[in-house]
Amino acid sequence: MNLYVQVWTGPAHRPTMKTMTDTADLIVVGAGILGLATAWRAHRHGLSVHVIDRADRPVGASIQNFGHACFTAQADDLQDLGAVSADGWAAAAADAGFRASRPGTVLPAVTPVEMQVLEEFHAHRGDDVRLIDRGAVHTMLGNPDLDCVGGAHLPRDMRVNPREAAPALARHLAARGVRFSWRTSVHTVGDGEALTSRGVFHAPQIVVCPGEHLNDTHPDLVTDHDIRTCTLTMALIDRPSGTPADLAMLTGTSMTRYDGIAAMPSVDDLRRELGSREPALTEAIANVMATAVPDGILIGDSHDYDTSPDPFIDAAQSDLLLDRTTRYLGIARPVVRQRWQGRYADSPSTNLVLQHPDDRTTVAVVTSGIGMTLSFGIADLILTGADAPGK
Repeated sequence: MNLYVQVWTGPAHRPTMKTMTDTADLIVVGAGILGLATAWRAHRHGLSVHVIDRADRPVGASIQNFGHACFTAQADDLQDLGAVSADGWAAAAADAGFRASRPGTVLPAVTPVEMQVLEEFHAHRGDDVRLIDRGAVHTMLGNPDLDCVGGAHLPRDMRVNPREAAPALARHLAARGVRFSWRTSVHTVGDGEALTSRGVFHAPQIVVCPGEHLNDTHPDLVTDHDIRTCTLTMALIDRPSGTPADLAMLTGTSMTRYDGIAAMPSVDDLRRELGSREPALTEAIANVMATAVPDGILIGDSHDYDTSPDPFIDAAQSDLLLDRTTRYLGIARPVVRQRWQGRYADSPSTNLVLQHPDDRTTVAVVTSGIGMTLSFGIADLILTGADAPGK
């Protein structure tokens, strides 16, 4: 169903209210970045929107991540979706007053195998992947001493401050008349009704974007897709004056994780090399990366998977990531300001759950670490009734 067209077809199509709650054209369950992107797109198309969330502000995966919208490294079949998302990020930032910059991503290659992967990626994607020499890598990282053979720059990629973007978008939407019901748990959703801890709310269409909390409303989908929680070891460190303020860095470990790069012929060789050269990073399922924000540099991360993860951060793993990341940046004495455990929904079988349990309900959960990157593109899929890419 195309919600842009059909969701506001007139009062005669609204359900009869069963309680003293009011209606909206669209209810969005979940005020993470995907839910907010959906609410923003719907509001821009003239819909009245009601957003419901269990917390009193965005506090989940949307603020715990790197704020790195890495469109280029996604799989080939996600490139069009990434372009739509990039346009959405830029427009939402202009509307809501947060910064979305486009410095691109730098990928240093510290071995010939890593450089071979980047050369293959350049041959595959053309100007979206620009090969650079050692000097350019040194400049982009602010580290003239890094022992590297070259690298690549991905100019299409964007960067936002994850601690700013979702909260700013929520405030903007509230100021423009979008209703928010914070601190409200949603128990069931179906046929235009959302049963919550504060009553029953009605709408012609309901979009459920609960992130890792899908089990609250649709446990059958959790079972169908084997959805679990991925936990990440993260930290915020001070940014020395020599480190660029627009830094966004991926590394060799990233090349093995992002589907677009990981499809290159030499990636199997790189995995073997990393297993031998960096066994501890391999065991931690690490993606060594860094993004500069106004408060410092976000660094990480490791990946652990469980249906009910322990809340504890492994100190040795955190120190390992700190050491490896700051080696790339040439930061000899990093000052750690914060450490935390990031969380997001994950599935071993799909990157995106986009399903319609009934004609008036859409469930959308990003089940990998690409939600921040593709959120505004996925919101467009939701509201136009399109299928997930590859379906």
